[in-house]
Amino acid sequence: MERGKMAEAESLETAAEHERILREIESTDTACIGPTLRSVYDGEEHGRFMEKLETRIRNHDREIEKMCNFHYQGFVDSITELLKVRGEAQKLKNQVTDTNRKLQHEGKELVIAMEELKQCRLQQRNISATVDKLMLCLPVLEMYSKLRDQMKTKRHYPALKTLEHLEHTYLPQVSHYRFCKVMVDNIPKLREEIKDVSMSDLKDFLESIRKHSDKIGETAMKQAQQQRNLDNIILQQPRIGSKKKPKKDAYTIFDTEIGSTSPKSEQDSGILDVEDEEDDEEVPGAQDLVDFSPVYRCLHIYSVLGARETFENYYRKQRRKQARLVLQPPSNMHETLDGYRKYFNQIVGFFVVEDHILHTTQGLVNRAYIDELWEMALSKTIAALRTHSSYCSDPNLVLDLKNLIVLFADTLQVYGFPVNQLFDMLLEIRDQYSETLLKKWSGIFRNILDSDNYSPIPVTSEEIYKKVVGQFPFQDTELEKQPFPKKFPFSEFVPKVYNQIKEFIYACLKFSEDLHLSSTEVDDMIRKSTNLLLTRTLSSSLQNVIKRKNIGLTELVQIIINTTHLEKSCKYLEEFITNITNVLPETVHTTKLYGTTTFKDARHAAEEEIYTNLNQKIDQFLQLADYDWMTGELGNKASDYLVDLIAFLRSTFAVFTHLPGKVAQTACMSACKHLATSLMQLLLEAEVRQLTLGALQQFNLDVRECEQFARSGPVPGFQEDTLQLAFIDLRQLLHGPLFYVLYLLIKCCLLQATLKHFTFLLFHSL
Repeated sequence: MERGKMAEAESLETAAEHERILREIESTDTACIGPTLRSVYDGEEHGRFMEKLETRIRNHDREIEKMCNFHYQGFVDSITELLKVRGEAQKLKNQVTDTNRKLQHEGKELVIAMEELKQCRLQQRNISATVDKLMLCLPVLEMYSKLRDQMKTKRHYPALKTLEHLEHTYLPQVSHYRFCKVMVDNIPKLREEIKDVSMSDLKDFLESIRKHSDKIGETAMKQAQQQRNLDNIILQQPRIGSKKKPKKDAYTIFDTEIGSTSPKSEQDSGILDVEDEEDDEEVPGAQDLVDFSPVYRCLHIYSVLGARETFENYYRKQRRKQARLVLQPPSNMHETLDGYRKYFNQIVGFFVVEDHILHTTQGLVNRAYIDELWEMALSKTIAALRTHSSYCSDPNLVLDLKNLIVLFADTLQVYGFPVNQLFDMLLEIRDQYSETLLKKWSGIFRNILDSDNYSPIPVTSEEIYKKVVGQFPFQDTELEKQPFPKKFPFSEFVPKVYNQIKEFIYACLKFSEDLHLSSTEVDDMIRKSTNLLLTRTLSSSLQNVIKRKNIGLTELVQIIINTTHLEKSCKYLEEFITNITNVLPETVHTTKLYGTTTFKDARHAAEEEIYTNLNQKIDQFLQLADYDWMTGELGNKASDYLVDLIAFLRSTFAVFTHLPGKVAQTACMSACKHLATSLMQLLLEAEVRQLTLGALQQFNLDVRECEQFARSGPVPGFQEDTLQLAFIDLRQLLHGPLFYVLYLLIKCCLLQATLKHFTFLLFHSL
């Protein structure tokens, strides 16, 4: 029973479910019926559902049929109406077709115009769009065109700025265009091109600077010279305002307003041509000669491109190479001053450029780099000067070289370079200059001594007297009182030598100028050089004259007189040096002049030469002696040769009146002793084996002539019989016991042996 109830309940539920599904099918859209049907097939009663579905379809068909039967008459009536309307519709269709044809025919031109209008509107829209795009692209194209123009005109730094704006501002706005992509691809190439071209300009600049360094240096040295001349004028005339504008300082030579981060100009590199200026005209500054813009441009370009360090290394490397070339002196530099001047100009020009670069750029060169180059330049320059100056034998060239070195040092000192080593080296050249001066003055003294007539200077008028006294410090009251014509005691070489010594002192003083030496150092230098002139050069010249073979007694006497006066003039030379150096001789460590010793030595040598010459003259006269030792005649006068010899001695000693007394006395005594000794040797010669009374008588007359000459006092100052003592041995030989024995032997004709030996035995037996 319960099973029946359960089956009935399930059947009711299934029927309700099927009813629901059918309602969904009727009310649901066909597209959504799938899930509903799926639920039927998922169940187990789809057969019963199909039956209900068939039943529901039949019901709907009956309802449709009823509805159609109900409206059939209306349908027939509608069909009838439609048939009537068809004819009218056909007429309307024909009218519409005809109207359309007419409209098409009449509107054909309008359609064409509309098509044209459509095309115009399309073109207008395209043009407007194109204009908008072009307005966006034109700045890019303009910037690119500007870039190419700047590249063409070598304005590389602005070109680089333009390239940056183009890359970062304009190209991103139109990056989707193909031409922009081409530009973007070309930007690295353009950067490299700018880099290469700017480097090429820098190379041209460096080459131009290398070629024109001497012109830059010449300009800088002219400015230093003018500034020094102006300073000297101001020192000499401190109260007088100079009408000339003062020269610029070292750094006002250049345009200091140049920015360190912007190029000076956009001009090409190079050295501008400037004509040589006169000394009294304004000398152009180095900024007027050099266009530094290639350096600035290249520096800024490499800085922007991030390659500043590469540029700095390249610039320094190239300048170091140029420095080595500049510091290499030409092989013939020592021959002319122009060789030294060009060498110095190149060095100054190099460092003026580097100094300007140092002060107008930030870090391209630094002080350490400059100092390193200067140390190298200083050592090489000093070595070159030492080598080449050693070949120089002209003191004028050495002096000009010294002045050039001082100007070179002063010029570089203005730019802040230490130049103490150059001045130390000048002290070495000073010694060489002194040697060249000594050689030059050796020739001067030699010419003076060779051309002198060794006669006292004749004076015929007061004007000539004052002229000589003006040249040589001489005072003699007695000579001044004498009437004209009169003579100075010395010859012409005295004032000439004195003036040449002063000229030598002036020449030494010239070298000491501008060396920044103290007065004491200058005084010491002059005195030492003058001492060398006196003790070596002048002394040697005097000794050469004194030792000449053809020198005469008159010349020797005059030399003694001259050296005596020159010796007295040494104190005036001391005063002369004191006046030009303002250093008193009493100052500690002041060198004294050795002129007194020099002239004394020369005088002593002349005195010895006088003694030697007198003896040689006496020997020459004695060579004329021709005694006939076997003569039987008794003579009544002295021999002719001896008379001539005595006459020569009298005239010679008469010239000795101006000599110092001791010199004349010594010469006279020496001559008499030599004469006596020579006569003794004549008598005692080995060849004299026999002699007669007549021969002894003649010899005795000759000795008496000599004694009479001694008694006559040929030279004043001898005490009585002092000069006769020179012949005492000879007189004793003739008038002593030996003479008596000889006389007896001769009378008896017993003298057969050698007279010399026999006389010797007799003399010693007594």
